[in-house]
Amino acid sequence: MRLMVAVKMTLVLTVLTGIVYPLAMVGVAHVLFPAQAEGSLIYRNGTVVGSSLMGQNFKLPGYFHSRPSAAGNNGYDPTSSSGSNLGPTNKSLIDSVKGRLKSALEENPGTQPSQVPVDMVTASGSGLDPEISPAAAELQVARVAKARGISQDTVRALVSSYTRPRSAGFLGEPGVNVLELNLALDAQRSEPTALK
Repeated sequence: MRLMVAVKMTLVLTVLTGIVYPLAMVGVAHVLFPAQAEGSLIYRNGTVVGSSLMGQNFKLPGYFHSRPSAAGNNGYDPTSSSGSNLGPTNKSLIDSVKGRLKSALEENPGTQPSQVPVDMVTASGSGLDPEISPAAAELQVARVAKARGISQDTVRALVSSYTRPRSAGFLGEPGVNVLELNLALDAQRSEPTALK
């Protein structure tokens, strides 16, 4: 008798918590937050070019570059989201940071090592950060403006308009969504771009 009650309760709770509740939450999410429920996808000319929640690897000089990623072999792999889990004294981490610093200095001539923000040389915990700090964006303004043939003031104005403030005015740090900023830069010009 007790065994049958236990089996019935297990089945009822499995259906309620494993099927009914998740489906109800998905339905509520689609009604209240449709864009977020679909992954915060960003479209360009009817084609998905990314998500506002995930970083991408931008290499061309006319684009702002994302924070480095340790997710997957080539970085930015959503199926391998993770940090490197290397400690601050680990030689591999130190070598990676030195290599990223060298790249940042080569890509942005005239920059001193002390001017490179930490988020341009270290990977995030997820490896998929969609944002960089305003300081990391400022570091790249001259390079992007030169590569695109537009003024630094125009690029700075775009950076400013795509800078997210602190949540509630005091929580967290401001951030700049790299994909959205790069799409805004592309919208300024009619020539073909890397983002289709």
